[in-house]
Amino acid sequence: MIDFGGWELPVQYTGLMDEHLACRSACGMFDVSHMGEFVLKGPGAEGFLNFAITNDISKLSNNQAMYSVLCHSTGGAVDDLVVYRFEKDHFLIVVNAANTEKDFEHFKVLEAKVGNRFGDFELTNESSKYTQIALQGRFAEKILQTLCDVSLADIKTYWFKKGHVLDGRTEAVLARTGYTGEDGFEIYVDWNEGPRLWRALLETGAPLGLKPCGLGARDTLRLEMKYPLYGHELDDHTHPLEAGLGWVTKLAKEDFVGKEAISLAKSQPPRRALVGFKMVSKGIPRQGYGLVTENGESIGIVTSGTHSPSLKTAIGVGYVRPTFAPVGSKIFVDIRGQRAEAEVVQTPFYRRDY
Repeated sequence: MIDFGGWELPVQYTGLMDEHLACRSACGMFDVSHMGEFVLKGPGAEGFLNFAITNDISKLSNNQAMYSVLCHSTGGAVDDLVVYRFEKDHFLIVVNAANTEKDFEHFKVLEAKVGNRFGDFELTNESSKYTQIALQGRFAEKILQTLCDVSLADIKTYWFKKGHVLDGRTEAVLARTGYTGEDGFEIYVDWNEGPRLWRALLETGAPLGLKPCGLGARDTLRLEMKYPLYGHELDDHTHPLEAGLGWVTKLAKEDFVGKEAISLAKSQPPRRALVGFKMVSKGIPRQGYGLVTENGESIGIVTSGTHSPSLKTAIGVGYVRPTFAPVGSKIFVDIRGQRAEAEVVQTPFYRRDY
C-alpha cells in the first residue's frame, strides 16, 4: 500500500506481472474510487462545459461519454477527464484523483469569470459520494451481466446505462469505458455499496480468472496502449496536440479555454513529438531519463517506461525532436550515464485479439 494523492492504495495484490496478464487474458478489477467526480447541472451547463474543455460537448448524446482535456489559457493541460451526459442539462465529470481539488478550483475560477454568459448552472464536487470499480478484460461483460439488470451487450464503447446491481435495488451507472486497452466497464455506485459490489464481482469472476489489480498493473496496462497519464505525458506546460490528443481538441469550435494558444502552436513547426519506443539494448527506461543520439546529444526525455509483461521487452514513451519521431528511428536512453539503444515503433504497443 502507498499514499497516492492522499489515498491509501494498493500497488499490487498478487504481483504486477500476474495481475497485468490476468487482465489481458481474462479479467482484472480495479478500485478507482479515488477518482474525482463533479456534477454539472442547469440550462447553462452545456455552454459552460463546452467552453471549459477541448472536445465538443454539443456532439454528445444522452447516455454517452467523451474523453477530453481541460486547459489553461496558455494551452497547457490542467488535466484530462471523461464527461458523461445523463440528460441535456446534466453531466458527470470524472477527473484524476491527484488533481481533484485543483480541477474543481479551475472550474470555479472559470465560472466566476464567465458569469451568466451561458445561463445558469451549478457545479458541485461529489467525489465522496461515489465508489468506482473498473472491470476490464475479455470476460468483463460476462461477469458483470450476472449481477445487473440491464443488457450490457447493448452498450457500445463510450456509452453507458443506468441500472441496478447486486440485489436489484442498488443503483449503478454502467459505462463501457476504461483505460487498459481491453473491453470492460466502469461501474459507479454509492460510496457505501463499494465493498459489497467488490466482493460480489470477485466471487462471480474468480472461476473465469478475474483478479484484483493494483496501481502497478494499472500503469503498465495503460502504457502498453500509449495512453497519456497526467504528470507524465501531460502537464501544465504541455498542450494536447503535442501529447497526441488532437483528436479530442476541436479547434473548429467557436471558442474554448486555450484555443488561441493551441491554434498558434499548430500553425508553427512542432517543437517536439510524443513517441513510443522499444529497447534494443538491455535496460528499462524510466520517467526523467534523457533521450539522446548515439553521440550523446540531447534530443528529448522519457515520460513513462517499464518492462512490458505482454511484449516481454522494455518499452517507453517520451518526447523527442520531430526529426527523431518517424517509426524506425534509432534513439538512445541515457540510463545512469550509459547509452542504451532503442527504436521508435508504431503504437499502441499492444492490440487485443478479440
